[in-house]
This record gives sequence, C-alpha cells and structure tokens, in this order.
Amino acid sequence: MKKFSMIVRVCPLLFIEIFLVACASSPTMVGFALPRIINSDEKKLEKDPANAKLRLETGSYYVMYANAFVQGPAEMLPASEYLKKEQEQQRAKELYLRGVAILREGLEEKYPGINNSYAEKKLDSYLTQLDKDDVPLLYWMVAGSLAAYSIDPMGEMALGLRLGELGALIKQAYKLDPDFNKGALDDFFILYYGSLPPALGGDKDLAKFHYESALRKSQGLSASPYVSWAQAIAIPEQNYASFKENLEKALAVDISKSPSSEDKLANKIAQTKARYLLKNADSFIIPDDENNGEED
Repeated sequence: MKKFSMIVRVCPLLFIEIFLVACASSPTMVGFALPRIINSDEKKLEKDPANAKLRLETGSYYVMYANAFVQGPAEMLPASEYLKKEQEQQRAKELYLRGVAILREGLEEKYPGINNSYAEKKLDSYLTQLDKDDVPLLYWMVAGSLAAYSIDPMGEMALGLRLGELGALIKQAYKLDPDFNKGALDDFFILYYGSLPPALGGDKDLAKFHYESALRKSQGLSASPYVSWAQAIAIPEQNYASFKENLEKALAVDISKSPSSEDKLANKIAQTKARYLLKNADSFIIPDDENNGEED
C-alpha cells in the first residue's frame, strides 16, 4: 500500500469557532495549540469515559495533529534529514494509533462486540446498525488506521489484516452521509482507491468518480482534492501533465473565499503541500519534455 497521506479536513463540529478564527491565518499557531488541547481533553476523558462527544473530539484531534503537523511536515523534509524524517513518521504513527484506540473504544461502547466482529465474520450485522451520527467517528478512525498502516505496514501487520473491515466501515459511512463535511469522504476515497492495489480494492475509476464528486461538493473551494489526485493517481502513473495541472489548480483556489475558518486552515495546509510537490517534482515524477517546457 502506498503512503496514505490525506490532507486533513477539519471537522467544524469539533473545533471551537473562536479558536479557529484567531488561528486560521497561521497553521503554525494551530499546530502549537493542538497538543495542549489534546492533553486537556484526554484528562477530561479519563474522568468521563462515557462522554461520546468528548471521545470523538479527543480521538479526532490526535489524527488531525498527526496528519497535518507531524506526518505532513516530515514528508517535506529534505533527504539530508532522513533520520529526523523517520523519527517523525514513527511519532505520527503512534499518534494515529492513540487516536484510533480512543475512537474504537467509543464504537465498542455504542455497539458492544463490533471490534471483534470482523474476525468472527459478523461485521455485516453491525453495519446495518450504524447511523448517520456515527460517520464522524468512522471517518477519523478509518483514516487514522490507514495512515498508521501506510507508514509502517510491516510493523502494523495486525492493521493490515483489518483492511477489509476498515473498507467496509468507511463505505458504510459514505452510504449514510455522502456529503459529510462538504465532500471529505470523497476526498478520502480518492486516496483510498488510488493507493490500494487492485487486489485489495484499489480502483482508478472509483477514484476518479470521488475526485469529481469532491470538487462538485466543495464547489471548487477546496484545494485538497487536487492534491489528493496528484499524489494518488498522477504520481503512480508518472503523468506529469496531470500532476502539474492539479497542483496548479490547488494553488489557484482563493483561500479568501473559503466558506469557514476551518476550510481556510485546511486550504492553507493543502496549498503548502502543493507548493512542495511542485518545487520537488523531479523527486516524484519524470517531467516529459513538452510539459516541462524543454526543447529537443
């Protein structure tokens, strides 16, 4: 499985609006504040473990932080900082796993037995019980699980054995709420279907379907689907024209028109990744002469 490096979609139900309004102009400020918020939330959760809203918030914050402020920056480190990159990737994996554990506990609390149901071949009976309110938890739990596995597939073989379960859960989430967070699930599926080999469910046609759906649902105001397509489809295909076109479209998204402070923050993070990929294109893809502007 290729690296599952999603561009985090901040969930508006989880962030305190005044905090985001103050920090959206600076992802660095959010990255500085999130660990403190996580630490505070986890202490509250220890005292109130049945608080489903707090559990979702805490678990999702772990995944958000690992993705946007640990794994993402680590992937952009130069080759000369290989050791630091590996250390940060492992740190991201541990943060993902902690968030996933918190979220799985919440799922088990609501549906006793669901966490063992895949191994017992009983998952289908649980899928029918899930409802729309479960979609945020499923999104963050599955995204965190796949991200952790992609960082260290040999070290997390237990997660690899649950890929079928994770796929079934996220597909059910899409059935329940296909418009979740303005196309966040479609954005997820670009990477999901583009990153997995065909034998495990990878499907370029479905990746394209979700790419188009994500753009439609976000009304062209999200940079993330463009970056996801460049990473999941253009790079493996070594399609420089598509790579360049999508990253330039990501950078052309007008952040000032972002519908909310959450979207503004997500766009800033996505555009940072787009600039890095374009600047370092020769590390990922071989530009053809025509698209690279070279002459014979």
